[in-house]
Amino acid sequence: MKRLIDVSLSLVAFVFFGLPLLLLAWQIRRKLGSPVFFRQARPGLHGRPFQMVKFRTMTAARASDGQLLPDAERLTAFGRFLRASSLDELPELWNVLKGDMSLVGPRPLLMDYLPLYSAEQSRRHEVRPGITGWAQINGRNALSWDEKFKLDVWYVDNRSLWLDIKILWLTVRKVLVRDGISAAGEATMPRFTGSRMEHEQ
Repeated sequence: MKRLIDVSLSLVAFVFFGLPLLLLAWQIRRKLGSPVFFRQARPGLHGRPFQMVKFRTMTAARASDGQLLPDAERLTAFGRFLRASSLDELPELWNVLKGDMSLVGPRPLLMDYLPLYSAEQSRRHEVRPGITGWAQINGRNALSWDEKFKLDVWYVDNRSLWLDIKILWLTVRKVLVRDGISAAGEATMPRFTGSRMEHEQ
């Protein structure tokens, strides 16, 4: 049932947002440059990698040594708008149609984080990652990593059709309010370096 809802709603969204997506892609190309899409390997179900696709939100500005500038310096006002409105996430509907992702589930993070998870934290990969999730409607990037992972695992243990419907509905409200877009002092979130408990052991 969950997979049927994922495919059905994604197809409806592509039809409904088809023209706006084309216009948005044109604006991204004009304001931020090419390529329009940002692609990156992310861990999916059971940690298997897949290519996640999003709209780009940063420029490709580099320092004199050729290295990319920090995220905060490459994130323009237009890029911040894309993130605040979650419009940059819309291409992930393609990942949902392909079966890499679900509409609801723990957000797919970086492949680099896989060896840093505790056994409990790694349980977030027992389900397909989602465009939105329980952590996103309970604080998004304003949460600490430990808080976010606890919410992800709570979803794994308590997932249901009705919970997914609740999360989708609350996601719409969260996007309209534009709450929890970034962590304090960060463009998005600081890198995960392992849980505090593991460092203390």
